[in-house]
Amino acid sequence: MALVGAVFAYRLTRQLVSTNQTFALPGDPVIQEQEPNNEDDDPTTPSPTDIPVADLPSPEPWDGTSRVNVLVMGLDYRDWEEGETPRTDTMILLTFDPLNKTAGIVSIPRDLWVSIPGFEYAKINTAYYLGEVYNLPGGGAALAARTVEEFLGVPVPYYAQVDFQAFVDFVDHIEGVKLTLEESIVLDRRGVDNSVTIDAGTSTFPGEYALAYVRTRSGEGGDFDRAARQQQVIIGIRDRILEFDMMPKLVARAPEIYTDLSAGINTNLSLNQVIRLAWSALEVEAEDISQIVIGSEYITIGKSDDELDILKPIPDKIRLLRDDVFGTGGVLGPVAEGDSDVLIAEESARIAVYNGSYQSDLHTVTSNWFKEQGLNVVDESPTDAAVYSQIFVYNSKPYALQWLSNTLGVTTNNIYNYYDPNAENDIVVILGDVWASNNPMP
Repeated sequence: MALVGAVFAYRLTRQLVSTNQTFALPGDPVIQEQEPNNEDDDPTTPSPTDIPVADLPSPEPWDGTSRVNVLVMGLDYRDWEEGETPRTDTMILLTFDPLNKTAGIVSIPRDLWVSIPGFEYAKINTAYYLGEVYNLPGGGAALAARTVEEFLGVPVPYYAQVDFQAFVDFVDHIEGVKLTLEESIVLDRRGVDNSVTIDAGTSTFPGEYALAYVRTRSGEGGDFDRAARQQQVIIGIRDRILEFDMMPKLVARAPEIYTDLSAGINTNLSLNQVIRLAWSALEVEAEDISQIVIGSEYITIGKSDDELDILKPIPDKIRLLRDDVFGTGGVLGPVAEGDSDVLIAEESARIAVYNGSYQSDLHTVTSNWFKEQGLNVVDESPTDAAVYSQIFVYNSKPYALQWLSNTLGVTTNNIYNYYDPNAENDIVVILGDVWASNNPMP
């Protein structure tokens, strides 16, 4: 979260707290990091430029209760080079819970095979492409966010698509990001014959080096290792801002910075939201930030019908991941801003209602009542006996699922994910004896 807010506020004065190194231009050689020294008698390390308290904004924190999820995206540079409509090359879902002072970073692999709302199943990185090509409301960024929302079953109301140059400039203006490498790595910076080897150890990476680091796929883990490196840089940026107390200065220049970056960042967050979110998210302690890469333990490798190499999600493990990272504040967390009835209607989830209770007509009575509430019930019938109601999810429909789980009182232990793009129903509800004995229906 700090990254999203800070990127908006990157063109601060060059009189920042400095390490005793200087970068003349982006892409200068990496210099070994030295610890900051703020002693007054040390001429090599200038002190921070004081800004009078009265001149600093005093942003209100995020509203203090609602979890907020932001999808951060980077686009495929190869598509740009070839003049094609781009796909996403990087998708990272950031989440922040201001009530519990926790945060999470979830990296989503680009080859994940998912349902794209309004389209068929495809690699998740094509959602942005489809949103742009078909000129959908909010474009590719909005469709990508909606796709992640349906895949994970959590609301994703906000998105931020950051271009390469905005990222590079921001890292340079905080005078680099300090990273520790366990082994040497070859980085391919933008431009011709620009490869460089970085030795193991702790170094400060200027913008072009940091960009090359988050883009490289070197290593046995390929995209999974790259996702881990991207998270390392996000945490490194957070630490850099905190280490040198840069946030007040970044916020002080926020309106000017917001204007400067309008061409480099596409987001539906307002300036006020960015400031409040960044200010609050920086209060989260490092040990309270979950870092998750949807890697080999969450997927199986397969082929699509047209022979593409794809990653198929393992539904039960994805559900456990979701509940672990987003589980506070309810089964799915709060829904996105807007009328829940409208959101449920837009999903048009195909719901089957099966009766396992002692009441013989409960499936008919419940189905009719569900329809009155705006749900799309497509099938109803008796089934095997059940004491507690259960929900089976075949295609992610987060708003319908949340309404059903809350209304029926179904906990995560009785929600089962069986990912099947060819299933006749998106959600199957099994009604149990508890629902027959205690329900709000007239």
